[in-house]
Amino acid sequence: MQKHKGFTHIIKATGYSIKGYRQAITETAFQHELMMAAVLIPLAFFLGDNGVEWTLMIGSVLIVLLVELLNSAIEAVVDRVGTEYHELSGRAKDLGSAAVTTALLIMTLIWLLLIVF
Repeated sequence: MQKHKGFTHIIKATGYSIKGYRQAITETAFQHELMMAAVLIPLAFFLGDNGVEWTLMIGSVLIVLLVELLNSAIEAVVDRVGTEYHELSGRAKDLGSAAVTTALLIMTLIWLLLIVF
């Protein structure tokens, strides 16, 4: 396998990222979180009072998307290994789901604290 360097590496890496986003958009959970982001990111500019609050609010939404991408990657690898049930496969998928839920809880906490206080 040929290793690309310099500008070619950047172009190839960008292409792989775009391919990943295209695959993520087919995932229902990612679609829901993307719709949530489309609402919450503009809303952050109305509810936040300054750059720090905007950064926290928008950053927490983007972290949810990031964790969902990683969760989808874990699920894809587990499914690649086999579709029959295995305790470790179930554990990996459950942990990925827990990570997404944790990111959503962090986002909710940040938004509530900034809106209420």
